[in-house]
Amino acid sequence: MRVSAYAAPAAGEPLAPTTIERRDVGPRDVLIAIEWAGICHSDIHTVNGDWGPQPFPVVPGHEIVGTVTEVGAEVTSHRVGDRVGVGCMVGSCGECASCRNGDEQYCAKGMVGTYAATDRDGTTTQGGYSTHVVVDAGFVLSVPDGIDPAEAAPLLCAGITTYSPLRRWNAGPGKKVGVVGLGGLGHMAVKIAHAMGAEVTVLSQSLKKQEDGLRLGADHYFATSDAGTFDALAGSFDLIVNTVSASIDVNAYLRLLAVDGTLVNVGAPPEPLPVNAMSLIGGRRSFAGSMIGGIAETQEMLDFCAEHGIAAEVEIIPVEKVNEAYERVLASDVRYRFVIDASTIG
Repeated sequence: MRVSAYAAPAAGEPLAPTTIERRDVGPRDVLIAIEWAGICHSDIHTVNGDWGPQPFPVVPGHEIVGTVTEVGAEVTSHRVGDRVGVGCMVGSCGECASCRNGDEQYCAKGMVGTYAATDRDGTTTQGGYSTHVVVDAGFVLSVPDGIDPAEAAPLLCAGITTYSPLRRWNAGPGKKVGVVGLGGLGHMAVKIAHAMGAEVTVLSQSLKKQEDGLRLGADHYFATSDAGTFDALAGSFDLIVNTVSASIDVNAYLRLLAVDGTLVNVGAPPEPLPVNAMSLIGGRRSFAGSMIGGIAETQEMLDFCAEHGIAAEVEIIPVEKVNEAYERVLASDVRYRFVIDASTIG
């Protein structure tokens, strides 16, 4: 079926209206009428070519919420009329150790990204800046009724990207968690870590978002532009989640960790982040990375957010403002996630 969409025609070029072909609904597929599509910094990295050559034209968008309009004959997990979500992946091999363990995002054969990836039929996947999408039912999430659907869309990337490391490294009562950056990812990390019961500190370049940070659940807020911050907080944290997609002084942040503490990178800057081995050895510290979560963990995250009244802080825009939104994301001029109203597409 032909559907309306917005695509980047080439690296660095503005997104523009287009039409794309969606595959027919197979026996294990779900057809979703898209209602909301979040804008992730990853979308911008992709269309700007920051992460290497891409199969242009590319329709970005991997924070998708919509309604099921058709299901395949073998689908039992979703029904027509259900509100559902699709995150960063739409397929994996289903056979490797990672897939069997519920870590489809680390599929040994490579998970199938929601856009700019090669799908099971050999075509290039196209994302959520469109009116409809066809997805394998095994990669479709149920969006709980307790979350506003527009505010739920960013949970499909920003939510799970921060929930997964917080859960894995046991954020909770008695743990001190630092969050580097208060943007699309960072504001979700603060909300989730607070709901888990951790003592949360925001580490941001300035204090201009301090009021927001405390409102979102942070217990403390420090400006990293103040050199005294690194002296005052040395050896403080059990876990630091770095959410920024730009270069930081990793060694300075490692020194903020307590013995056995971990700095987890979830932001994905295009340039390498140098690490001095002594920054790790001196306190038996770890520097780790984390991507998204598997399908089961993503559903767990959505249910956790519904239970705790957590959703993204969003600014809803019509699709014709997407290029302006990209510029504002790069200028850190959004609080805290843009979401496209898909009814304005086409």
